[in-house]
Amino acid sequence: MATITTTKAANVMVVTVTEKRLDAKIAVSFKDEMASLINAGETTVVLDLSNVGFVDSSGLGAIVTSLKLIGRKGDLLVAGVKDDVMTMFTLTRMDRVFQMFPTTDDALNSLIAK
Repeated sequence: MATITTTKAANVMVVTVTEKRLDAKIAVSFKDEMASLINAGETTVVLDLSNVGFVDSSGLGAIVTSLKLIGRKGDLLVAGVKDDVMTMFTLTRMDRVFQMFPTTDDALNSLIAK
């Protein structure tokens, strides 16, 4: 079950979560799909959460696991986070761990500026 779609912009992989909820039901498949991309060498990733209206601790854990897999080899930027989802990031202080951007374009532009 594909929970993401991917597009390549320059040397950046844009991963769009296609599900409305990133919760325990899909967290494992999301984590597996992200691990496959990262293990294949995609270490600069913009994670587009603009379709996602809800993230639980399992979903957040899967995103954190993806960040750990990339490690110092690259970047995982988070874009398009809705207010309800941002509350989860803020409450868990993950908004300080991840580079957060209003849109995918903003995230891509920040990488180009590096």
